[in-house]
Amino acid sequence: MTEATAHFPNSVVASVESMAQQARQAAPLLARSSGAVRNRALGIMADRLLAQQQPLLEANHRDLEAAQQAGLAPALIDRLRVDAAGIAAMATGLRQIAALPDPIGEVSELRVRPNGMSVGRMRVPLGVMAIIYESRPNVTADAVGLCIKSGNAIILRGGSEAHHSNQAIAACLTAAVADAGLPAAVVQCLATPDRAAVGALLRCDRWIDVVIPRGGKGLIQRVIEESHIPVIKHLDGICHTYIDRYADLAMAIELTFNGKMQRTAVCNATEILLVHEAIAADFLPQVGDRLHQAGCELRGCPRTLQHLTAAAIPAVAATDRDWDTEFLAPILAIRVVDRFDEALLHIAAHSSQHTDVIVTRDHDRAMRFLREVDSSAVMVNASSRFNDGFQFGLGAEMGISTDKLHVRGPVGLEGLTCQKYIVLGSGQLRT
Repeated sequence: MTEATAHFPNSVVASVESMAQQARQAAPLLARSSGAVRNRALGIMADRLLAQQQPLLEANHRDLEAAQQAGLAPALIDRLRVDAAGIAAMATGLRQIAALPDPIGEVSELRVRPNGMSVGRMRVPLGVMAIIYESRPNVTADAVGLCIKSGNAIILRGGSEAHHSNQAIAACLTAAVADAGLPAAVVQCLATPDRAAVGALLRCDRWIDVVIPRGGKGLIQRVIEESHIPVIKHLDGICHTYIDRYADLAMAIELTFNGKMQRTAVCNATEILLVHEAIAADFLPQVGDRLHQAGCELRGCPRTLQHLTAAAIPAVAATDRDWDTEFLAPILAIRVVDRFDEALLHIAAHSSQHTDVIVTRDHDRAMRFLREVDSSAVMVNASSRFNDGFQFGLGAEMGISTDKLHVRGPVGLEGLTCQKYIVLGSGQLRT
């Protein structure tokens, strides 16, 4: 036990450190395995999940009963639920990951130097990943699939509310990698729901290379504050859609509605709507009525309220805090801006650098928006809801990163790898 973990229970620290050490020892064996072996492991995982459907459903039933007894909200209970279709979807997801191109060993940018030496870059796994997540048991299968495909050992720590489900799914996946001839330690799941295990895990920087938290703001904030290990994450999804004066209004209404209402409790939902004053009188009553009829609460600046009130559309005054809030609910804050540059300034001041959208027919403005807005995904004439690994053609994702080092945006297979320089020489000496 290290000095940094001395305030955690000895048994928890010993268990977590043992798992981390085993993962570190197993990771090189996985990294040098062939793509065919890793794909075979993913196929066996899919088969095992389907074959173990009944035990998985029984484990999930225990979690659902406990959640109901604890009085969890219906939406949270729904996230916990796993049925036969959900298990089939996990299996399908693993097979889809297996079908993706193998990133490991890919050589790029190979250039011949004047002395005849070739210098390039090779894509390699990050090593050992710790995934800390909440609620959805399907994340267990998704995370394991992506890590095995990208050659990374993985340690899972799911939320206590899904403890039995996560343990059952992870047991299937661990057995599958062993059946494929890989070390079982490349897939491990913390068996204890003790919160101290998370703290101990975040101090295993000797053995774990990267931590990825998936869940609510409280979880991610804790990981950021306590981790001794590099973290790939986003904290907030304060996403903007800006309706430019040169927007197609019919398109703008559809994109605003989809960005806000297609799913409200997700990180890439539009939370702030900016509208150029030149089109506000036409646009706001139309989009406001559509949103109000769908049950969305509208919060607006004074000019927004004038336009909505004149059209008999209910709205309340936006506060300064609203411009910095990720609502994760059917609530939209709306501001009218005088100029294109004012929209850029507002986004720079309030965006969480997750996803920001411009709706416009003006090419020059669109290009300026793409260049000047500093977010993980910047979009022209498309819904903010498209900032998603599957929608971007990555096959699957581990989450979305708003960081600028290593990976930014949806974290797919490439984001779970890094590049090292390789040199091919024929006896060159430096003089």
